[in-house]
Amino acid sequence: MAGTAAAVQSDVVVQKKSIYRSSFYQGWKRFREHRLAVIGLVWVVLFFIAGIIGPWVAPYDYRTGDFLAINQGPSWQHIFGTDNVGHDMFSQILFSVRSALIIALGATVVSFIIGIILGLWAGLRGGIADMVIMRAVDFMMTLPGFLFALILVILLGRGYLSLILAIGIPGWAGYARLIRSLVLGMRDGEMVEAARALGASQAHIARRYMLPNVIGSMGVALAFGIPGDLTQIAGLSIFGMGLQPPIPSFGNMIAQASENILGFPWLLYFPAGIFALTLLSFLFVADGLQEAFSPKGGH
Repeated sequence: MAGTAAAVQSDVVVQKKSIYRSSFYQGWKRFREHRLAVIGLVWVVLFFIAGIIGPWVAPYDYRTGDFLAINQGPSWQHIFGTDNVGHDMFSQILFSVRSALIIALGATVVSFIIGIILGLWAGLRGGIADMVIMRAVDFMMTLPGFLFALILVILLGRGYLSLILAIGIPGWAGYARLIRSLVLGMRDGEMVEAARALGASQAHIARRYMLPNVIGSMGVALAFGIPGDLTQIAGLSIFGMGLQPPIPSFGNMIAQASENILGFPWLLYFPAGIFALTLLSFLFVADGLQEAFSPKGGH
């Protein structure tokens, strides 16, 4: 009997893996049919690569300016031109990509961790815990996230860690609400009820049954969340509350370029254009993921 039970359990595991692989393959197939999503994915991958290897391939150091090449237009020596203190714009953009990725990914991870913990707790426990957490979610979502981030930057400072916390802490509410709604849809399912009857703890139920079933929806939410965090980073820099110069960032470059756009338009076109393409690419990828891995296959 024991051998038969083990064989049945093994067959169930194999069937689950084959179903998962099949659903993932079908989702990936639908994603590839979304042309804008594929183009966006290529740009996002290039953006990540630039952020990783940028400091090593940048032709100039971001702290070094050439006072003999101030406000020069694009050339073979400076393909994106130079700014008003002789900084190479191409090198500035490469370092800005790294800064943006560090802060955006860090802030997204902070928001995601807080949101997934509180969302799972509210959905599984219910009662007073659910009520308190959801009132906190409602309160956070009524506050302007950018204003909250601005206040936190004033209190914490303008370093990498401060910006990660300032942007990440206000962003947890959306993740918590999404996870709670997904958990509520599975909380009374047969597998969860059987696990409770066998004495499984809430942590085990969350880890074993809840997380694997919400990971697809959370991937879409993360894809939408990263461009939102990138926008907040740029906004804080434009208001003078981002990374302190001479550390380059897209917001700092856009703010400085706006003062000289008529005389030296390349100072705005290159950083603003790359930043806009990056935001659009993340949104295209998120839209493609939503259509590919939705329960109805995006239809």
